[in-house]
Amino acid sequence: MDQAVDFQAIPRVVAGRARGGRETQQDDMVCLHDAREEAFLLVLADGMGGDGAGELASAGVVEVARRLWDAGQWREQPGPLFLESLCQDAHAELHRRRAGLASGEPHSTVVAMMVHRGRVSWAHVGDSRLYRFQGSQLLGRTEDHSLAQLRLQQGQITESELATHPDQHKLLRGLGGPEAPVVEHGCAVLRAGQTYVLCSDGIWEQLSTEELARLSRRRDQQDALREALVLAVERGGQEGDNVALIFARPAEGWWRRYGDRLRWALRRAAPGGRRVAASYNEASS
Repeated sequence: MDQAVDFQAIPRVVAGRARGGRETQQDDMVCLHDAREEAFLLVLADGMGGDGAGELASAGVVEVARRLWDAGQWREQPGPLFLESLCQDAHAELHRRRAGLASGEPHSTVVAMMVHRGRVSWAHVGDSRLYRFQGSQLLGRTEDHSLAQLRLQQGQITESELATHPDQHKLLRGLGGPEAPVVEHGCAVLRAGQTYVLCSDGIWEQLSTEELARLSRRRDQQDALREALVLAVERGGQEGDNVALIFARPAEGWWRRYGDRLRWALRRAAPGGRRVAASYNEASS
């Protein structure tokens, strides 16, 4: 059981993964940031397919995400359109990678989040998840594309039974299959005090929603991330899954930047600039 953690970090975002009880690491992720536009792209993929195809698949999703980000399409496209392109291009990339394999079929889940111009967009295929929290309150989470989630929606099982149900790993959608994936989307206005969690099923099967909420808003993000990964690996035991996790608080920097711009505009617009700015500060505190 491997508790070694691979870390990534960009401003207001930390990410990590561990192999858990598996012989190979089939989870992959990438966190990208443009400081000038205060934009973020966070992508997490959980590969599968046997004979090394899982690692190849998740790496393919991450490679496509980097390529599209570097091409700059996100600067002009709406977030949902960019994320749809990412998922469909990643699906096509997995088909290309399959052609070079003697055996195995590269498939992957994906959950991706884009922050740009004060809006958050997300997309997912499979059972990797995104959670949104306002403080300790859960605002929502993505719904898995799995047979177990379907049973939950039909009232056959409860939320507490979802993580351990035999049908949990029977996915109804994924990247790399014979048909183009149906991608599920969501979006929201970026607000102060919100945290976002992206994770593979190796995390949410072992950690409760309450634990994720508590850890995601801890001041020391890297320490919280390490604790979450170690907990998931320990609880998974010798047969535990790979684990991958991203904690993000993108609104912290955006709201500070917005406030600075607004104060600057107020000073320029009013002859009594200092007095107006002071009144704004008092109202905002």
